[in-house]
Amino acid sequence: MNPSAAARPASRAAMWPLYAAGFTTAFGAHAIAANLGGFSADAVTSLLVLGGLLALYDGAEVLLKPFFGSLADRIGARPVLLGGLVAFAAASALYAVADSPSWLWAARLGQGAAASAFSPSASALVARLNPAARRGRAFGGYGFYKSIGYTLGPLLGGVLVWAGGMGLLFAVMALLGAGVALWAALAVPAMPPLPRARQTVLDLARRLGAPAFLTPTAALAGATAALSVGVGFLPVSGAAAGLGPVATGAAVSVLAACAALVQPLAGRALDAGRLSTRTGLTAGLLITAAGLGCAMLPGLGGILTSAPLIGAGTGLITPLGFAALAAATPPERLGQTMGSAELGRELGDAGGPLLVAGVATLFTLTHGFATLAVLLAIGPLVAVITALIARRPAPTPP
Repeated sequence: MNPSAAARPASRAAMWPLYAAGFTTAFGAHAIAANLGGFSADAVTSLLVLGGLLALYDGAEVLLKPFFGSLADRIGARPVLLGGLVAFAAASALYAVADSPSWLWAARLGQGAAASAFSPSASALVARLNPAARRGRAFGGYGFYKSIGYTLGPLLGGVLVWAGGMGLLFAVMALLGAGVALWAALAVPAMPPLPRARQTVLDLARRLGAPAFLTPTAALAGATAALSVGVGFLPVSGAAAGLGPVATGAAVSVLAACAALVQPLAGRALDAGRLSTRTGLTAGLLITAAGLGCAMLPGLGGILTSAPLIGAGTGLITPLGFAALAAATPPERLGQTMGSAELGRELGDAGGPLLVAGVATLFTLTHGFATLAVLLAIGPLVAVITALIARRPAPTPP
């Protein structure tokens, strides 16, 4: 196989639409989710309805990302990227035009399905457009703009809903999806699918069951779980300590900002050889676990020490995890791998809060933080202890 066909140096012009696609899926997920309960009383008539609407977007991603990732390998990642962005714009425009509560379900489901197409395709293109020596920086930039979307989504979404209701927010998302699709069509080069050897179900199971896939995917799932728990439960912990929404909101903003800022730095360190994937993932998980441990401390001090540690740990893991997956994957299977890895992240996104909430229901929120911290720390601690034992000199015979 010609190496240049697998990964060609990407111009900045080709990368920016991919970064914008990452921003779009993150903004689409959080801008609406953060405003459904407070500003759409005509559509959200109960907590059960709210839960269903929130689950539609993520549920569609869990079910469809592996499928669209495999489709990207079969027909090319660029068509799937463009089709997903156009579908996202169409689903958003559906509710913006209809502006009826009954259409909110269809629009939200359509947005999630569309994001399932263009999100793994964008990740696969980031990998194919960049040689191995630049993938850390490329995935760091992609993660940075995705984190910006998560951070700005609730704020900008709230402003738009305040100014013109949910219809205006969906209209802006329709314009965003259409604009990014046009940008990608003009700037992202055609990347024809690479020849692929026939793959059986057993071959797929072996590849996805190998440590080269499971280790970074598990780290990405753990990081996403901790991020979701931090965003969702640190405000609860702050409110219980008597802190107001401004203080807890600022703490969550610090968490998101640290996650965004660390990702490009981690990617550059990986490309420069100053940081290895194994060391970075281990350190990231331990830092994240330490942040969850700090969340157990009472009052503002616990929140302010927890937020930057969780953000920095997850920011360290994300670009290194995706770069490791790209390095271990045959170029013709990048879409399938990225779709499957995104599925792992979505499961962590849902599973982390469910785990902490379940433990908190039985005991306390402090126990919930502790449980997730232990789960994140077990693997890295075992790896560190094993490495230290292996380095010990053998005893000298008498």
